[in-house]
Amino acid sequence: MSLKGLLSSRNIAAPRSLGPVAASIMSDGDRLAMLDELEQSGLGWFWASDENSHLTYLSRTIAARLDVPLTDLIGQPLTGIFTAADREQRGKSLALMLGAHRAFTGIAVRASRGGGDIVLRLSGQPALNTNGHFIGFRGTGADITDEYYREEETERLARYDSLTGLSNRHRMAHQIETTLTAFKTARRNCAVMMLDLDRFKHVNDTLGHAAGDELLKQVADRLTRAIDRECEIGRLGGDEFQVMLPDIDDRGVLGDLATKIISMLRQPYSLDEGRCVIGASVGIAIAPHDGVTCDEVVRAADLALYASKNGGRGQYRFFSGELENETIFRRRLEQDLGTALHEAQLFLRFEPIVESAAGSVSALEAHVCWSHDERGVIDEEEFAQIVEGSALLGDVGRWAVGAACAGAALWPESVRVAVNVPVALFLADDFVDCVGAAIDGAGINPARLELEISEAVFSGDANVVDRTLAALFKMGVRLTLDDFGSGYSSLAYLRRAPFDSIKIDQKLIAEAERQDSRELGLVRAIVALAGALQMDTMASGLESNDLVAALTSGGVRFLQGPIFSEPVDEDMVAQEMADGGWKIEPGSERLRRARRRTVFRKVQVIHDDYAYEVTLRNLSKSGALIQGLPDVPRGTQFVVDLGGGQLAVATVTRSNRDVQGLEFEQSLIEDGSGGLCTRSRVSPYALASAGAPLAALAPGKFIGMDQGEAVPKFGYGVPRA
Repeated sequence: MSLKGLLSSRNIAAPRSLGPVAASIMSDGDRLAMLDELEQSGLGWFWASDENSHLTYLSRTIAARLDVPLTDLIGQPLTGIFTAADREQRGKSLALMLGAHRAFTGIAVRASRGGGDIVLRLSGQPALNTNGHFIGFRGTGADITDEYYREEETERLARYDSLTGLSNRHRMAHQIETTLTAFKTARRNCAVMMLDLDRFKHVNDTLGHAAGDELLKQVADRLTRAIDRECEIGRLGGDEFQVMLPDIDDRGVLGDLATKIISMLRQPYSLDEGRCVIGASVGIAIAPHDGVTCDEVVRAADLALYASKNGGRGQYRFFSGELENETIFRRRLEQDLGTALHEAQLFLRFEPIVESAAGSVSALEAHVCWSHDERGVIDEEEFAQIVEGSALLGDVGRWAVGAACAGAALWPESVRVAVNVPVALFLADDFVDCVGAAIDGAGINPARLELEISEAVFSGDANVVDRTLAALFKMGVRLTLDDFGSGYSSLAYLRRAPFDSIKIDQKLIAEAERQDSRELGLVRAIVALAGALQMDTMASGLESNDLVAALTSGGVRFLQGPIFSEPVDEDMVAQEMADGGWKIEPGSERLRRARRRTVFRKVQVIHDDYAYEVTLRNLSKSGALIQGLPDVPRGTQFVVDLGGGQLAVATVTRSNRDVQGLEFEQSLIEDGSGGLCTRSRVSPYALASAGAPLAALAPGKFIGMDQGEAVPKFGYGVPRA
């Protein structure tokens, strides 16, 4: 059908009168010529179909635009030529409009044949014959390809991060909100991870913002590769990322995934401006256990992230109901740190470093502790978590160097003191002067001071690092490269710096204990490398006699860990060195104490629908020690309520009066911050089925009991609520 035939069809209304003047000027032929010119220009074009929606007419211009011969298009179903171009699939359906024989306007379609990147806007009007029967459509179209893709890019920028291509903050909030709403009805779980990069600001400040942008792109790529399951990954801005993981509440799986992410993100990055190393901290919350709404779950993940950063960075943390109070208390402790420095509340404990061949203590590593007015003694592990990231980290480090040298002055000349140096302190302008003043003030040989330096210092200004290392070497102090083999070790560090020893990464040492592990071979390779460079090697965190023997035979010179001794106070050091030396044999009793975490808190155990309050004395992955129930037979099964919906099935394996040793049916897992937790928790959905409102799990005891009621004998407990 020609355009003239199309227009002369009886069912097409005549053009609206242009008035007597216009009508006298423009003839029918002129109007047809004008329409032909309009078609040829591509500004507008026409189409028609029969009653079966097969194409009967199409402007040649659009056929040429589609790069398909017109004869191949005529007679084809309209829906076979054009497909919906609506990105969200929320617009009008061309097939639906054609089938309903209703007029339509503004349907965006793509060409499914020929040039598939062309987007058109169609409008159509049903055509009727003289009997009023439907005989097809007559319509117009316009090429909106450029406009469509401009809008698509605008929409993409509104939903995705322009730098990394990941979802942006608004899209992540929308995805989490809609997912949790749908999952609430379907009773499904969903985990949210919050990630924050460690030391990213330092890269920005030293290498520039262009390097920082490239680093973020590489982080996004690694993050995408690290997660091999359905998820939504977003960058919220700056160096903060977020991950939504549907249908998962197993904290063992989530912990392994967080560990994998942290490990991948701390590998070295190669940028045009130089090589750099960063880290990552992760906070994890799970719906509906830690919250039901988007705001609740994201806030819980944020609190967990804050706790993981305060815990020393480079680790993950699960949310728990006590985190908010813990966060408030931690801030108060940070505020009190200045008072601790001025009022001499800090003190040192010393962990022995044993020479493997002789079994004698050759050095003592200094750990800072805090005698707090209200809290009591804050040990070295908790203090390290508090001071990490504090503005007073450098001041605490300066104090530690001075106090360690003063302590070493009281020991035999053959014993050194080792001090871990924070990156911020090492890069400070006055660090070398601080070390010199500490040595002079204590009157010790500089070689008796051993500074443990992290590889992270090498991501700083190379001139500052090299100048500081050269000055310390000239001064005569010993230098140890800490955590070598942690994933981004480089021979360049060993070439650049005059190190006296290498401290092998503790995680590498722990893996070396496994019989099928290749890590022991890596340890031997590091020992050989160190020997070639005339450096000593050191291994820490040892808990096994077999591992001590393997490392000794492998050539590791210095050993350290709980199997030898926990950190001890100055009086104990003086007592052990009273005869001029200190020898330590590795002991299995120390190993057992080290593996169990000492705990002292009230928990509930359930047996035969009765709940008993007991004291949890210590806890390990495989079991626990409880006190408070007399005469419990061996083989008795309990459900231990560890709080916050954590229920662990356990069997009594030892019983002595009111003390019982329990073995868990399913091992506990690491919570990412040195603690233990169950893999799964009681589901709030199960509680809701029993009549409770659907809400996040409350902290503390999970199964209620009347407080204060005595349990004189096992078997007469308080019925569970």
